[in-house]
Amino acid sequence: MQEKTTLISTSQFHKDVYKGLTDFPKHLSSKYFYDAKGDKLFQQIMEMPEYYLTNCEYKILDKFKDEICRAFFKDSKEFDLIELGAGDGKKTKILLGHLAAEGVPFQYVPIDISENALFQLEESISKELPSVNVKSLQGTYFETLEQLCNMRHKRKVIMFLGSNIGNLLHPQAVEFLMSIKKLMYDDDLFFIGFDQKKDPQTILNAYNDTAGVTERFNKNLLARINGELDANFDLDKFLHWEVYDPETGTAKSYLVSKENQTIYINGLDLTVTFNAWETIHTEISQKYDDNVVSWLADKAGMQISRIFSDENKFYKNYILKK
Repeated sequence: MQEKTTLISTSQFHKDVYKGLTDFPKHLSSKYFYDAKGDKLFQQIMEMPEYYLTNCEYKILDKFKDEICRAFFKDSKEFDLIELGAGDGKKTKILLGHLAAEGVPFQYVPIDISENALFQLEESISKELPSVNVKSLQGTYFETLEQLCNMRHKRKVIMFLGSNIGNLLHPQAVEFLMSIKKLMYDDDLFFIGFDQKKDPQTILNAYNDTAGVTERFNKNLLARINGELDANFDLDKFLHWEVYDPETGTAKSYLVSKENQTIYINGLDLTVTFNAWETIHTEISQKYDDNVVSWLADKAGMQISRIFSDENKFYKNYILKK
């Protein structure tokens, strides 16, 4: 599950909803979870006791902040600390505060497609960590990162937290890592979080909390289509369903139609029919172990330099090099 705010152009939203609901089987992209309501719901999810990911990564960064920051700071030269999809920056501020306290020369460069998210992050850092130099960049990850690399040739530490890579299947994850590697010099680092394989019930509980917050988050996709595309989805006629395959490490989220029904999406002039128990696939949340991460890195031409884990080994952060 992603830990970021994304805003997508209406035209692209139109195209993706049309394609997803006319394909077989039906699907919708998880990136559309994140409108204003979705953002608030995900903040609630991160506070749920079942959703261990955020707390585990927070504890890792807090416990190992000195070791992590020493790995980031190689010499006396200023470096860019670049974060892809920074969100509210709660976890990142642990590292920012430690680097600032140690007097390390660096510039923090959060990249996000959401101008509002970046504005709120800059505002909070200016209040909480006024000595940190922030230069936010709005845009997609790779286009913005490539522009930054072309403009500046300082050493880079690129961060991708929250196990956001888990939203990609392995071939896509390799492509993602290869794209990052192409923008790295030999002494640059890539600091990334991977949620780990564990008791399947623990994973299922994380995406199916007893308070029903994740259910509302998943169904918010339909609410968003109702609001932005003038559709008539009845959210009560869909079931939130989570499955996990411990062999592949793949968790998947679905919306399941409880009955035969017909939906009209006025904004697309589209009629969509559902059979009873037909699904809409909404998200992949991949889980990993050290062997899988090593395999992904090797396929992308990278290697693991350091590994940091929480005490239960539920979650790990890896430093990757070219």
